[in-house]
Formats: sequence, C-alpha cells, structure tokens
Amino acid sequence: MKARAARLVFGLGVLSLSILASQAAPAQVVDVALAGTVTGPAGASTPNAKISAKNLGTGQLSVTQTDSAGLYKLSDISPGDYEVAISAVGFATKVAKVTIAPGTALTFNAALAPTEGQPQTSGGELPNAPSSSKTAPSLQDLGFPPEQTQGNAQQQALLDRRTHMLKIHQRLGLLATVPLITTLVTSIGAGGKSTSNTDRTVHMILGSVTSDLYFTSAYFAIRAPRLPGTETRGPIRLHKALAWIHGPGMILTPILGAMAYSQKNNGEKVHGIAAAHGPVAIITAGAFGAALLSVSLKF
Repeated sequence: MKARAARLVFGLGVLSLSILASQAAPAQVVDVALAGTVTGPAGASTPNAKISAKNLGTGQLSVTQTDSAGLYKLSDISPGDYEVAISAVGFATKVAKVTIAPGTALTFNAALAPTEGQPQTSGGELPNAPSSSKTAPSLQDLGFPPEQTQGNAQQQALLDRRTHMLKIHQRLGLLATVPLITTLVTSIGAGGKSTSNTDRTVHMILGSVTSDLYFTSAYFAIRAPRLPGTETRGPIRLHKALAWIHGPGMILTPILGAMAYSQKNNGEKVHGIAAAHGPVAIITAGAFGAALLSVSLKF
C-alpha cells in the first residue's frame, strides 16, 4: 500500500514538472540574433554605421555598430517584430521592419544611399548656418542620443527643412552685400554739397534693393523650424546678437534716408533726425558685415 502511494506521488511530481517545462519553453531565447552587412554606393563597406533594433512588442532597444568591414551582429535578443534603423555620417537613415523567429538568426543587409544633394564627408555642421560644402546636419550632430535619433524620421525631416531654409537665408544675406557696398559708395555723391537728383535717386534705389534682399533673407531665418532641446552656441550666438543691431538699423536707415532725400530735393540742408541717416547706415552696415564674418570664419 505504501509502495503504491509512493509511486502515485512520484508520477504526479513528474507530470507537474512536465507541465511547467512546457509552459516555460516559449519564453526561452535560444541562439536568436540579428546580423548583416552595411554597404554604401558601389557595394563599399560602411564602417562605424550605427544599428538599432527596437522590439515593437516590449519597446526594448538594442544598439551596436559595424566594424571596419561593415559587419554587425546583435546577439541574445528576444524573438519578435523589430524596427531596425541604420545610419551613418553622409548617408540617409534606412528604417525597416523585420521579424525574428524563435531559435533563429536573421541576416539583414542594408545598402545606404548618400544624403540627397550632399557630398559624402565625415564632418557635421552647425544647424543654424549650414554650408553647401558640407553634409547636412543630423539629429546626432545636435546632441540627441542614438536611442532617440534612430528611426525618428519626423524630427530628421524637420531638421532637413530648417537646414534648407537657413541655406537660402545665408545665400540671400551674402547676395545683399553687393548692393549694400554699392549703396555705401554712392552715398558719398548723394550726400555732398554739390549733388544731383540723379545721384540721390541711384543711391535710394540701391538702398531699396539692399533692404528687399535683407528682409527676404531674414524671413527664411525667422521661419526656419526649430527643434526642441537644442541650444544656440559658438559663433551662432554672436551672429544672432548682432541681428539686434543691424535688424533695427535696416528698418531705421531707409526711413531716415527718405526724409533726407525729401529735404535735399526741396533745396534744404539735411536737418533734424534725418541727419542721423549716415551714421545709422554705417553702424548697420558694420554690424551686418560682422554678422557675416561670425559664421564665415572659424574661431
């Protein structure tokens, strides 16, 4: 009787262990991995490319990077659906969704394309004053950690738009220097004692062209979208500070110039606040030139 009871207890114990083992088996991770090769144009290997795999079910993020041969591997990850993002300096980020089955190793190769309209370089660039000679900045250039930047297409699109608008701002600002310098040169003849109406008119027209280019350039700088979490630093801070001088100056100079133009045409000597037209114009031009140099020279 006791032997039969012992066998019964032993059998129930074995059955219980079998049931527990069968329930725990699906949660085990056996040799699950994600690996592959990252290449660029013409199949060239891309070293130091960053790879992140986000488990869409749990939200867990795994990050690695390619070696000198462009190879990468993520080991000991759970099976499931993943969003994989691969990025490298000078290339557009590639995002894809993959499914890793239990007990398998998935090979995922990626061929990256160069950033549209940009040469492939290893350098980043200040987002406030981009140059056409360098690669457009990425979210990582602004200090965002890799786990936040990988696959964040919305923020990258916002940064690309800001870069595009600031390039237009930069080019229009440089273009405005041509009529600005010419306006300063013609001011000698327009403001002297023996001046003609033609000299004053030419000076006024050049000043108007300068103002139009300046305010169009300012529009693109003001309307360029901003990314939350970024801060102004370096020469860009000086560039923005100088705008508080040449900005009001560009508004005040044409007003004073119109008053001086009217007084001169009436045969009067320039007087009152109109006499400040020349000094205000010189200060404005100096601040504008310094603003250009602040983002053109490295210091």
